[in-house]
Formats: sequence, C-alpha cells, structure tokens
Amino acid sequence: MLNITKRTSMSTILVTGASGFIGSFIVSEGIRLGYEVWAGMRGTSSRAYLQDERIRFAELDLSNPARLAEQLQGYKARMGGRGWDYVVHAAGATKCLHQEDFFRTNTEGTRHLIDALRQADMVPRRFVFLSSLSIFGAVREEPVRKATPDNPWIYSPILLTDEPRPNTAYGRSKLQAEQYLQAQRDFPFTILRPTGVYGPRERDYFLMAQSIARHTDFAVGYKPQEITFVYMMDVVQAVYRCLDAPAALGRAYFLSDGQVYNSRRFSDLLQQELGNPWVLHIKAPLWFLRIVCWLSERISHLTGRMNALNGDKYHILSQRNWQCDIEPARRDFGYDPEWTLERGVRESVRWYRENGWL
Repeated sequence: MLNITKRTSMSTILVTGASGFIGSFIVSEGIRLGYEVWAGMRGTSSRAYLQDERIRFAELDLSNPARLAEQLQGYKARMGGRGWDYVVHAAGATKCLHQEDFFRTNTEGTRHLIDALRQADMVPRRFVFLSSLSIFGAVREEPVRKATPDNPWIYSPILLTDEPRPNTAYGRSKLQAEQYLQAQRDFPFTILRPTGVYGPRERDYFLMAQSIARHTDFAVGYKPQEITFVYMMDVVQAVYRCLDAPAALGRAYFLSDGQVYNSRRFSDLLQQELGNPWVLHIKAPLWFLRIVCWLSERISHLTGRMNALNGDKYHILSQRNWQCDIEPARRDFGYDPEWTLERGVRESVRWYRENGWL
C-alpha cells in the first residue's frame, strides 16, 4: 500500500493497457485511492488481474482510428457528455516478432489515442504516458573514472538534458510516441521513463528467477555494468503523485529506486530468496551474445514464435550504464521510492511461489 492520501471526491481515470503487468496495478491502486477507474483494453485481453467489481471496462481499439473515435464517443455519452479527468497510457508492446510492430503499437497507438481524445473533445486534465529509459540508448557508456573495490561506480548518470539515441526498435518507437505527444499544443501531459521494472506478474525478470532455480545464472560482457531497477509499485506511486502536480505539466521524468547496482546484485538476491541453491554463474563475451541473439531472431521469424533473445535484447544486455537522475521527480511531484531491491525481490519471489510460477 502506497503512502498517498485517498481522494475525498470521485474523479474518473482511464488506464490503457489495464490487463498488463503495470497497468493492472495502476487500476488496483486507483480503486483504493477512491477514483472511478476505467480499465482500457482490447476485447480479447484477459481480466485475470481485474476482478474488483468496482472496475469499469472500456474496450479500445488503438490500431483503428475510426473505430477508436466511435468507442470514445460511446463512453463519453455514458459519462454524461464528459470525458475522463485523467488518462494513464500504459498500453504498449515490449516484445514483438517484427520491428514494425513496435511502431504500430507504441507509436501509432499513442498517436491514435491522442487524436481521438481531441476529436471527441475529451482532453483530460492530465495525460500520463509511460515511456522508458530505453529511449536514450547507450548515451553515457564512456567511463568517467576507474573502478576500485571502494569506488565501483565509474559511469555518470543519464540526465534529462542528454540527447536520446535509442539503439532498439522498442526505444525508437517510444521516443517517436514521446515526440508526437510533446508536439501537441494545449494537451496537458506528463511523461514517465522508468528503468527496469520488476515485481509480481512480470515475466522477464521471472525468467532469471526460473533460471537460477534451475541452477544457472547467465551474464554477458566483461566491462563493469551499472544497473538500475524500480519496483512496480513505485512506478504506480509516480503515476498518482504526478497527476495534479503543476510542476510536472509538460515534462518528462526518470524513475528508479534511487540506487545503482552491479550486474550480479539482482541474481544474488534471487538466489538468496530461493533458498541459496547451488548456481553455475556463466559470463560470456558480447560477441557470443550477438551470435546467439541473431540465431534466436532468425528462428523466431521461421517459426512465428517470439524468443527471449533478439537484436533488441542484445543491445539491452550489452549496455553498460543504466544510471539515471530521479531528482527532478523528487522535486516536482514528491516521488519517493519506497521499495528497496531486497524488499522488492523478496515480494516478487513470494508471489511467484504463491501463484505457482516457481
């Protein structure tokens, strides 16, 4: 439970991507805080994590502008001729078989939603867009000092003033969505750019836990790597703290737990929470990872099934510096990370076990 004051008057909020990992938690927290929450999703999406009877559902086709405009007009009529007070756009693709699918979902889907809200005269008081630190790519990969046992941090953090240079299709698609949003006039938005988000219901970091439970931990690259994380409930906290913050209007922010870790810290914590099984730690060179990712991507295209490793994943795993500056979020809307990595990993493993994932 987050340390956020409940609302004394009912406000409406639409959360797109509500059936997903982060979206479902945004919905649950909105209900707890006293919002009238609308879960925006495809008609075929699972409602497994959306069982609260107070949730209202909005079927949205973000791939079809005409259909989306028609749907929004219908929901506007149901709400007495007005729109939602807030819209949190959490819908998006993090894995795709073909690179163009990232742009179809993340870029075009965002553009269609913004245009449809304008067309229906449903521009909210605040539109929060969940983007990603990945839009910056490897912009600060050059060491600024030599690492020592007492001073292991050798890179400087990514700053909001840095020029984005995404090196993945996912990052480029999110950046293009941001650029379209930032080009809007009289459209009140805030952009949140979390680093690696983990927690219950998330599957990518779960694969690491599953691998460690099977006695293998795989890492790549021999240069020092500095990694950042953010527990999903701290992302949810940021969403609700920025909704009415005047200083956050029209701005973008990084989100992390405020700490920096070496490449082994996450896997070591997983191993500890799993009862310290014996683990074979394998570290491979980057050229080996590139070959494996290339082969995996070719197999995916031949079989039509997505694999965990591909060209995008190579760039993500090979990047050495994931530090980012969260001070602007602290200053402008009181963002205060509540979940340490130790606590978050413990809760994630507990959930994996209770739900039969491990």
